[in-house]
Amino acid sequence: MSQKSGAGLPALSKSMIWMINFGFLGVQTAFTLQSSQMSRIFQTLGADPNNLGWFFILPPLAGLIVQPIVGYYSDRTWLPKLGGRRLPYLILGTLVAVLVMILLPNSGSFGFGYASLAALWFGAITVAFLDLSSNVAMQPFKMMVGDMVNDDQKSYAYGIQSFLSNTGAVLAAVFPFVLTMIGVANVAPKGVVPDSVIVSFYVGAALLIVTSAFTIFKVKEYDPATYALYHGIEESDNHEGGNWLQLLKTAPKAFWTVSLVQFFCWFAFQYLWTYSAGAIAHNVWHTTNAASAAYQAAGNWYGVLAAVQSIAAVVWSYVLAKLPNNSHKLGYGGSLILGAIGFISIFFVTSQYALIASFILVGIAWAGMNTYPLTIVTNALSGKHMGTYLGLFNGSICLPQIVASLLSFAIFPLLGHSQAHMFLLAGVVLALGGLSVGLIKETHEL
Repeated sequence: MSQKSGAGLPALSKSMIWMINFGFLGVQTAFTLQSSQMSRIFQTLGADPNNLGWFFILPPLAGLIVQPIVGYYSDRTWLPKLGGRRLPYLILGTLVAVLVMILLPNSGSFGFGYASLAALWFGAITVAFLDLSSNVAMQPFKMMVGDMVNDDQKSYAYGIQSFLSNTGAVLAAVFPFVLTMIGVANVAPKGVVPDSVIVSFYVGAALLIVTSAFTIFKVKEYDPATYALYHGIEESDNHEGGNWLQLLKTAPKAFWTVSLVQFFCWFAFQYLWTYSAGAIAHNVWHTTNAASAAYQAAGNWYGVLAAVQSIAAVVWSYVLAKLPNNSHKLGYGGSLILGAIGFISIFFVTSQYALIASFILVGIAWAGMNTYPLTIVTNALSGKHMGTYLGLFNGSICLPQIVASLLSFAIFPLLGHSQAHMFLLAGVVLALGGLSVGLIKETHEL
């Protein structure tokens, strides 16, 4: 019988925990540039807002497929010359992500023409590859915490990961705004992405290389024998079985109850990423013309609001870290309810500065989503098939995004083709997530 995951792991220095997570800063910068600028890029290329859901299906679909595969094979990988079991995947994902981050914002610069299928398909394919590679690069960080950090330090480790994640998100979100302030062009010919966005992706690519290099060169993973010893399992355990359906059948209850909460959360946030730029442009700048200076100004302001969201998440994560262990459900559920209020308020607000309050509340929900799920789930798992389980758990993030995007083709017309109206629905769904937290029962696998 295997002991509780991490029970036999030695304590790590705080500097090593930082190094295990440091590359997460660059990966999250890439993800945030994608999520905060993707709607703007595709509408600039000429995409119909009613069809945005097709483009936003690609990233979660990539994550749904890739992360379990990375978890499954990295459980069985040992390449000491490339860092061990998880780091080889980080190296591969980083290299591909950097290449795609250079290509994506240039989708409108190859002469395909405004609203041409070639430009939209090029953008869609590069987004898919960016998300594939970013997922390959991101998953090792989650798994290395499960592999190397004991239960006493795990909350600290995921807290650092959350801090770095939100710091990367802040940087990515403000890049276009800051670059515009220093004179980089924020408008371009019709169908061409502005230089402020293109340069932001270049800077993000450089940051991804630098931060990932710290983790790659500073972290030494446990070899298979040491890993088995520390986790109280047999060395052969991660080389046998691993059938995904069987693992899901035997997953602890916490895996499924947290997944239910995750469904509501990520459904709501999919609409935030899809419709924020258009909703803000309509409500505040009173335009739906994606080629206009007003629309591009709204796109920049959404970047600032995304930074506000991330800063609020950092601050709120610190508050949540101070709550006693028996208050996890209160902190989780309460954060989601406050976020739901923020979502709903976005529909009503017509002042760009009043939106700051809305996105502070959204950031509170984001903090809860990044603080609790992995801690609850990893504490309920043994060290056996850790990577595969965490890859499968990523389905609780990807599936709701796919469902939300598919439903948008029916919901968006029903709501009068109004991007702002989508926030009313998203707020109600997020509130359901907050109420569902009450179903979670935290356990520790023995």
